[in-house]
Amino acid sequence: MNKVILVQGPTASGKTDLAINIALALKTEIISADSRQFYNEMSIGTAKPNVDELARVKHHLINCASIEEEISAAKFAHIAEPILKRLLLQHGFAVVVGGSGMFIDALIEGLDEVPVNPEIRKELTEVFKKHGLTPLLIELAELDPVFYEQVDQRNPMRIIRALEAIRESGKLMTELQRKNKKTIDFKVIRLAIDWPREELYSRINQRVEEMIQNGLIQEVSSLINNQHLNALNTVGYKEIFEFFEGKISQEKAIELIKQHTRNYAKRQLTWLRRYENLNLLNPNSDKTVLAQALEIIEAS
Repeated sequence: MNKVILVQGPTASGKTDLAINIALALKTEIISADSRQFYNEMSIGTAKPNVDELARVKHHLINCASIEEEISAAKFAHIAEPILKRLLLQHGFAVVVGGSGMFIDALIEGLDEVPVNPEIRKELTEVFKKHGLTPLLIELAELDPVFYEQVDQRNPMRIIRALEAIRESGKLMTELQRKNKKTIDFKVIRLAIDWPREELYSRINQRVEEMIQNGLIQEVSSLINNQHLNALNTVGYKEIFEFFEGKISQEKAIELIKQHTRNYAKRQLTWLRRYENLNLLNPNSDKTVLAQALEIIEAS
């Protein structure tokens, strides 16, 4: 049977390198399911694969849109599904990599049409304008604690959209995301590199420092006229916009990027624990994570 290899896990865990090496070993290509790497204008702050990495293996859905065009999980699945089918037909394997669990679930498990209700959205928006995000976050945590843990809790649009769907449908977002609508048979092999928490946090801090050295502040500066766009309402960009606005120092902005990235990684780990078929790879084993991964793929 065709096999889809999912390389998931928190930010800075080494997903890109592992996915490339797996794709090379299986002679196939990679579909990126990172919700921020779609956008042409965002590179340094999204830790996109570099030119050399992209040259080693063909990647799909990196730099496929402008920040002015928001890509939802449903839209991603619609675009990615025919690519996935073609890769399986041609190679028998496909590698999907990314830390955005919602996007991967939409592709692999299918996604219900999330209901809309303009009146509910208007009501929630008014609450946000008057009282901020706190009451909305409290409601979301009570109604759907699993989704609450994985969503960007500093993104008002996503919080409002989730509560709108929950109130209108009477279902949880996690329920809406679990409908199996696969139109092609394949075996799913789900992998994640299991770093000890302190080692992961150290890797995150180091990555942020590297982003700063590689020109993250300059990248964000070039996007300052677009900071109202939802794509830029994300860790690594929001904090530097606040620095440019004089609200915080540059040092504080860097400190907050590290903190918020660690918080995001915790939510990613919470999301991962939902999966019963998750295979954890030990980065401190005598065997490389690639060797561990290929053994699991071969045995599956």
